[in-house]
Amino acid sequence: NLLSPHDAIATFLARVSVAAPVVEHCALDDAFGRVLARDVVADRDYPAAPRSAMDGFAMHAGDAPGDLRVAGEIAMGAAWPAPLARGFAVRIPTGGIVPEGADAVVPIEDAELRDGSVRVPERILRGENVNERGCDMREGELALAHATRLTAPHLGLLATLGVTRVPVFARPRIAVLSSGDELVPPDADPAIGQIRDSNRYAIAATLRAMGAEIVHEPTVNDEPGALTRALAGALQHADAAIVTGGSSVGERDQTPAAIAALGTPGVIVHGLRVKPGKPTVLAAVGSKPVIGLPGNPTSAVVILQAVAAPIIAALCGRRFARETLNATLDGEVRSRPGWTWYVPVELRDEGGRVTAHPLPLRSSTVSVIARAQGYAIVPEEIEAYPAGTTVTVARFI
Repeated sequence: NLLSPHDAIATFLARVSVAAPVVEHCALDDAFGRVLARDVVADRDYPAAPRSAMDGFAMHAGDAPGDLRVAGEIAMGAAWPAPLARGFAVRIPTGGIVPEGADAVVPIEDAELRDGSVRVPERILRGENVNERGCDMREGELALAHATRLTAPHLGLLATLGVTRVPVFARPRIAVLSSGDELVPPDADPAIGQIRDSNRYAIAATLRAMGAEIVHEPTVNDEPGALTRALAGALQHADAAIVTGGSSVGERDQTPAAIAALGTPGVIVHGLRVKPGKPTVLAAVGSKPVIGLPGNPTSAVVILQAVAAPIIAALCGRRFARETLNATLDGEVRSRPGWTWYVPVELRDEGGRVTAHPLPLRSSTVSVIARAQGYAIVPEEIEAYPAGTTVTVARFI
């Protein structure tokens, strides 16, 4: 009864109404990476007047070819004071306002300037080298849609539109918990049978890159009831919780039962038809998602990015889009029929051709996933990809 990753995500989102994030305002200079909470429309035409696309001479297209008298020069940021008469031209910089009466700009390299006149030797078309009013944006036109995650060019656009206080969604607070008696802090010297808790830092960094704020919760031991108490406490001050470890099928694996004890809807998906990451848990308490990731480092990182990412996007209020590219395998990849496989790969640029070198799929290793830049997606209907196959690779965040 295991679900595919696609069906698992669809099932979860159909059952859980993730609470809409709160809207807040931030300064424009602090808006990078934030998620826009409102549509932004143009407050006027851009440009507000025709502007020159070249350094040259503004003129009437009907006067070319011919000799024109130079009436003067337009300064940047200033408009020519009167309509330009036929037979005259005015020198204009790139971005300068084209005067009334002019409808074309001849580039300076295509004109011959001599003794107060300019010769335009070739015919020029009306509108040539002129950016017409409103050619960039029209007043009332949608400039940026809500749910857009703001990048550097977006901030430039907002500044152009005069938006200095940006309506954004508050970043969701996500509690990160690690479970297991074998875990010790990174600064500890682990005894035989113990391991340093590396998962929480990889998970926290990934969540921050996705747009969330992190709340690190204490490591949970394997005492009965400890995980339920820890999750209940975490969800009092967080919008979601992610726990690693304790989700496989076994006597010590307590995540599903711990979540079920917290309330409805409880566990929605337990186990996926996927490698790595079969024991993944997708659950919720009310509108707050609770995600149980496998304890193995590779599985935890891959499943967070490949499966849980749409849920995190919903918490952040943004549209989900996975960054993928096509690459050529330089080694064979085999999978299990009927299962989706996510194979970590090293990406290499070989003379403009991107190749993907498959890495050993060992869930328990930390070094393998650290060497990978993404994972090749092997769909369930494919049993093997030979070397030379072009595959879809999802980049790690």
